[in-house]
Amino acid sequence: MSQGNEGAMVQSRESPASTYNGYLMLVLLLLVFALGAWSVLGGLPPYGASKAAKLLFAGTLLGSVLAFVFVLVGFYMIQPNQGAVITLFGEYRGTDRTQGLRWIWPWMMRKKISMRAHNVHSERVKINDLRGNPIDIACNVVWRVRDTAQATFDVDDYREFVDIQIEAGLRTVGARHPYDDMSEDDQTTLRGSADVINGELRAELNERLAVAGIVVDEAGLTHLAYASEIAGAMLRRQQAEAVIAARAKLVMGAVSMVEMALAKLSEDEIIELDDERRAAMVSNLMVVLCGEREVNPVVNAGSLYQ
Repeated sequence: MSQGNEGAMVQSRESPASTYNGYLMLVLLLLVFALGAWSVLGGLPPYGASKAAKLLFAGTLLGSVLAFVFVLVGFYMIQPNQGAVITLFGEYRGTDRTQGLRWIWPWMMRKKISMRAHNVHSERVKINDLRGNPIDIACNVVWRVRDTAQATFDVDDYREFVDIQIEAGLRTVGARHPYDDMSEDDQTTLRGSADVINGELRAELNERLAVAGIVVDEAGLTHLAYASEIAGAMLRRQQAEAVIAARAKLVMGAVSMVEMALAKLSEDEIIELDDERRAAMVSNLMVVLCGEREVNPVVNAGSLYQ
């Protein structure tokens, strides 16, 4: 990343580096070693040789050693899903992604960066949902480096940058929605809309991490619960909602059964009931069907109207 004339930051972009096949340079290294050995052994000056012969031998030996070291320090290895960022005196000269043994000029620096998938499980953080209720939330994120130049030059430490942005993105997405549905307007909730929340979290993190050349492949919540200070109250609310829902279903079923019973009695002309006795029968049937305890039957030995 560099600065323009007005101080604006310009994003780095990855480009291929110009490097050499390391196996060919290895053969050259062996040739240099063999040539140096032959020069030393074959050109060793005899005892009492002239000063010029000794200087020639020393120069040949020093040149062979320097050439051997020069070729040797240029080697480096690239593993699968790994890249080497090449710089020359601080200037970016490209990224080498070719696997295997590689060679580059010794005065050019290289920094290896893993482009494999990284799995991060965030710490539990306490945030406030859309209604302001405190909740504990955590997530799991799978990310990888897409642009090595941005990851190296546009942020100071891309791994630390990822950890901080994961927490920030988790707080942002968690504050957009309520924990649970409490009204008909709650279409998306943290507890009941896992696919939607995970998609929003992934999109939020990709937007935040794009400046570092990092892409998020997967993101999802791994922990979601009310904070301890309100967990008891929310549990009682959920229990009350469950009881109300069960009661409503029970009443609807009882009404349907009573209606069916009265219709059947009238259709088969088993008994004719006036409005008062019909209301009494409906009341008795509703008590029997909706009561929590078993009903003790009462036998009427008289007429229906006694």
